[in-house]
Amino acid sequence: MTRNKYDVDETLETPFDIRHLKRSLKYAARYKKQIITALVLSTFAAIIGLLSPLIVQHAVDNYMGDKSDIPMLLISGGAVLICIVVSVLLTKKRSVMMTDVGQNIIYDIRKDLFEHMQMLSFDFYDSRPHGKILTRIINYINSLSDLMTNGIVNFVMEIFNLIFITIFMFIVSWRLALVTLAGLPIYFGIMLLIKNHQRKAWQRVSNKSSNLAAYQHENIVGAKISQMFVREEENEEIHDKLAKAYRKDWMSAVKWSIVVWPSTDVVGIIVQAAIYATGLFAFRGTITLGTLLAMTDYTARFWQPLMNLSNLMNNVINAVAYLERIFEMMDEPIDVKDAEDAKECPPIKGDVHFENVTFAYESGINILENLSFDVKAGQSIALVGPTGAGKTTIVNLISRFYNLNGGTVRIDDSDISKVTLKSLRSQMGIMLQDSFIFSGTILDNIRYGKLDATLEECREACKIVGIDDWIMSQKNGYNTIVNERGGGLSQGQKQLIAFARTIVSDPRILVLDEATSSIDAKTERNLQNALNHLLKGRTSFIIAHRLSTIRNCDRIMYVSGKGITESGTHEELMAKQGDYYKLYTSQSV
Repeated sequence: MTRNKYDVDETLETPFDIRHLKRSLKYAARYKKQIITALVLSTFAAIIGLLSPLIVQHAVDNYMGDKSDIPMLLISGGAVLICIVVSVLLTKKRSVMMTDVGQNIIYDIRKDLFEHMQMLSFDFYDSRPHGKILTRIINYINSLSDLMTNGIVNFVMEIFNLIFITIFMFIVSWRLALVTLAGLPIYFGIMLLIKNHQRKAWQRVSNKSSNLAAYQHENIVGAKISQMFVREEENEEIHDKLAKAYRKDWMSAVKWSIVVWPSTDVVGIIVQAAIYATGLFAFRGTITLGTLLAMTDYTARFWQPLMNLSNLMNNVINAVAYLERIFEMMDEPIDVKDAEDAKECPPIKGDVHFENVTFAYESGINILENLSFDVKAGQSIALVGPTGAGKTTIVNLISRFYNLNGGTVRIDDSDISKVTLKSLRSQMGIMLQDSFIFSGTILDNIRYGKLDATLEECREACKIVGIDDWIMSQKNGYNTIVNERGGGLSQGQKQLIAFARTIVSDPRILVLDEATSSIDAKTERNLQNALNHLLKGRTSFIIAHRLSTIRNCDRIMYVSGKGITESGTHEELMAKQGDYYKLYTSQSV
């Protein structure tokens, strides 16, 4: 996926690639028994339906005009009715079967894409508008539903129908059949002119839809900020511009799409007129009325599959534009993953070793260079320094959210690149400045990192952080519903729930990244008991701009200049009067 903003199209127009379609058919192959059964039902429905014109031809040529043949006409009419009813019933059965198959295929694609997304690194999500990601996993996959539900069988069946209709036409009159087939070169010529324009037009629609969704998502997330800065009018203008661009490209694409069926219809009408003209004048005396009626019926039926195939081609062309995006995301490399020989991480004691670590988010722009330090189990380490120096980067590397560009990170005696991610991260706890609260109950959020935690364990954790009384004062207590991102909760309440969630998960290494910045000073003092509980017996890394909160840490590291320039206790660093001293005294003024 191209990295871009909401106002930048994802890719340039790309040529039609049949490989995307073939790849989607691999999903269909999982249900080949049902698809084959549906094809058999469709075949019987088509053949039975095509018997009607033959019955009509026979009745008109042999029983019309003779009163004694009225019973035979009634029998012929009954036979036609039976053919229609049986054909409709078989078609309905096939449609129900293929709807089930199609939805299973969509489910499989959606499931594979979501599972792949769960494995993608932070870098993937850091560098892409989330609205564009949502468009792919929701809108684009939903847009494939019709093609996968009926398109596969219909495409094959319409080809079969053409073959069957052609055979029946030649049985009735080979000369009139040739007249019908003479319209095919005109039809294919028109389709070739339309196809390329249509594909490019739907690719542009795909891009504009993605841009619009990205901006809408960004504004939903940032609605409060927009209102704070009175940005409503400017946002409306941007949204209006994106919506108009989408509308313009949609209308352009539709104009090309709707040309297909009128073109087919016009060619069909011309051919039917030719049938009447040749039947009544060129072959006069050799073509019966029944033959002419049957051929007119078959001719009308002949162009219907072609029109259906044209519509299916419309869907295929549109679908390929969506499949390109879906499979592009599904092929996005998983940068951070288990090594082939990865082993389970043993129970962590808490020793952490950085050995000549070099890291860059963008190639050639190092954030850390040849960084080395050792931390003993149970120590509390504070990371301080200017914004952007690499404090959060260091703690992200301990959890292996990114791959190193050089060097090694070890926990105890294990190189973290050689152990499974699940066994590593399940023993770590991370508290962020903006603690994400998921939609659901308060209890669901506290249990998030330990699904088998009991209510008693969750209440004990909340008592430690001092939020149990507030939760119990709510009408539904721990079953109180909270909205996505903790809507309705104060920033401090969200942070305290996140603290309780971390305590319940019982991590061996703890990371607090500005974890108390959203809590007022009084609440923070009351929370000190919880912090002491969290830090006791655990290796901890604390990032805090409020330096008064980290004075009692075992060691303070000043991060700057792509590494650590100072390290020691608060007293040692103050006595040194270096970078930390300047930072601390500037806050004390």
